Amino acid sequence: MAAELIDGKAFAAELRERVAGHVAGLRAAHGIVPGLAVVLVGEDPASEVYVRNKGRQTVEVGMASFEHKLAAETSEAALLDLVARLNGDDAVHGILVQLPLPAHIDADAVINAIDPAKDVDGFTLSNVGLLGTGQKAMVPCTPLGCLMMLKDRLGDLSGLDAVVIGRSNIVGKPMAQLLLGQSCTVTIAHSRTRDLPEVVRRADIVVAAVGRPEMVPGDWIKPGAVVIDVGINRIPAPERGEGKTRLVGDCHFESCAAVAGAITPVPGGVGPMTIACLLANTVTACCRAHGLPEPEGLTA
Repeated sequence: MAAELIDGKAFAAELRERVAGHVAGLRAAHGIVPGLAVVLVGEDPASEVYVRNKGRQTVEVGMASFEHKLAAETSEAALLDLVARLNGDDAVHGILVQLPLPAHIDADAVINAIDPAKDVDGFTLSNVGLLGTGQKAMVPCTPLGCLMMLKDRLGDLSGLDAVVIGRSNIVGKPMAQLLLGQSCTVTIAHSRTRDLPEVVRRADIVVAAVGRPEMVPGDWIKPGAVVIDVGINRIPAPERGEGKTRLVGDCHFESCAAVAGAITPVPGGVGPMTIACLLANTVTACCRAHGLPEPEGLTA
């Protein structure tokens, strides 16, 4: 393997250490404890694991964790009422409503009911607009983690050619905005892009976030390019036994790693950075709420 491995697990551990340091400083100097509220509606197993991990890591860095688990049949009105209460709770600095929500609830209405100052996922229309116009915003966690790793690897990104494969509101679009903010030349590509391989081959930076297992082969990658694989796909693994599966990214790891200069693995790449950036965003939101200087080392 020619590529350097970008260890997201180690990077996330370092970021959590910085978060913990800032949390301890806020407590000692101001008597303030940043608080994160996570709302889970229903019993989706993957969401339950994710929420449990968020709560554990929140407590581990010294922050207050507020978990609200609601039944799947909870009404939209009841969920909006809870969001309103959390908006008005001074102990809560960050609010995250776990997606997906049950079909009878309008997810957009719920997300946009969150106070933008407490929107640590960066999903409200207010924060999307601020990010898109280059103003101070709460930045979505996964793209923020990707940018942190890119800057750690490459330093100044100015002038580099970046291709983002995927146009979701959660990753693709905000990732492109962040790269534009770093003065990259940015192309947003997707499954319908004409001659997608040639588009990708010119990129110094490839961010794959399309949700298709091993869609990007190594012969699409420019030699020496940095590849950030956001995809988390579970595929059959009969070699491990009947009914067994394994996780793969949107890139074919072995062939891409043979060409790239650096690459994130799946698992252990982008995934661990998402929760770490959520914690970092909560501390940033806390400092803004109290009129304190924003913490260093928690943003890109």
